[in-house]
Amino acid sequence: MTTKPSADLTTFENPRPARDFTIRIDIPEFTCLCPMTGQPDFAKLVLEYVPNKLCVELKSLKLYMWTFRERGAFHEAVTNEILDHIVATISPNFMRLRAEFNVRGGIYTTVIAEHRDPSWQAPELVNLP
Repeated sequence: MTTKPSADLTTFENPRPARDFTIRIDIPEFTCLCPMTGQPDFAKLVLEYVPNKLCVELKSLKLYMWTFRERGAFHEAVTNEILDHIVATISPNFMRLRAEFNVRGGIYTTVIAEHRDPSWQAPELVNLP
């Protein structure tokens, strides 16, 4: 059986739709290509979301991330594209994608993009002693 990159994201039903909870997914080996030079860019992605009705399945997310390995993309564009695609697939209450790109020419780039469903009210923060 061969595994190939795929832009198809698989979902499953939120097991606790009445409860707000956060899913955090670390993706430490994201790669794409610099659109100017064709050289590889490496990043650690951190995806955090509060699901609504659906969650994203992890293997399909891995294969989706793989689709960027041979594509030229600016850091800002690829971060927003990934966020938009996942949001369109699962319609979360809230989602944040943090893309921490490795150093290139002495410069580190971090791009943070967020989505919030306008009808969702975040729970009040609890500060424990």
